[in-house]
Amino acid sequence: MRKSNHIYQICALLKKHQSNKKTELNYRSNFELLISVILSAQATDVSVNKVTKELFKIAKTPKKIIELGELGLKKYIKTIGLYNAKSKNIIACCKKIVTDFNNKVPRNREDLESLPGVGRKTANVILNVAFGEPTIAVDTHVFRVSRRTGLSNGSTPVKVENDLMNIIPEQYLHDIHHLLIYHGRYICIARKPKCNECYLAEMCPSFNED
Repeated sequence: MRKSNHIYQICALLKKHQSNKKTELNYRSNFELLISVILSAQATDVSVNKVTKELFKIAKTPKKIIELGELGLKKYIKTIGLYNAKSKNIIACCKKIVTDFNNKVPRNREDLESLPGVGRKTANVILNVAFGEPTIAVDTHVFRVSRRTGLSNGSTPVKVENDLMNIIPEQYLHDIHHLLIYHGRYICIARKPKCNECYLAEMCPSFNED
């Protein structure tokens, strides 16, 4: 992993070039955010926004989605990958929110991860975006960029998350996963990264290896 001054420089450059970056998912409540994040697994934010635009017009609460049932929900999300499993999980998730959490999205990790369809990454997104916690959701982009830039050599998302939590300066902790996601989505892409456009290139070990 990089020395502290390099880590600070990476964070500062990411923030400078992406000062207003937040989640690209469209939502108007914590519940809509939760459903959107569940749907976003192995799917793009653009595709999720297309289906939730129509879904949330008629079902924007746990009770309303439960009333749709699995078959009804599938009609709205059938263009999303893994829609059968996601329909089942979302209905079960909504039922648990109603019965166990008084129709509200819980705001602690243990309760969030008790919801069907919610793993550590999804819980981290909700804690960060909905409740302002300094958590880091490690998706494929965060994982790739962290390893390429030398922020982490972790072989699993949890290891990368722990590395980042230990080295990222406090002032950047809340925003770092958004900054890394955008960098991985638009510049440090999986195939043929745009190194010539990258403002981190000079301090990136992957670039300097070439």
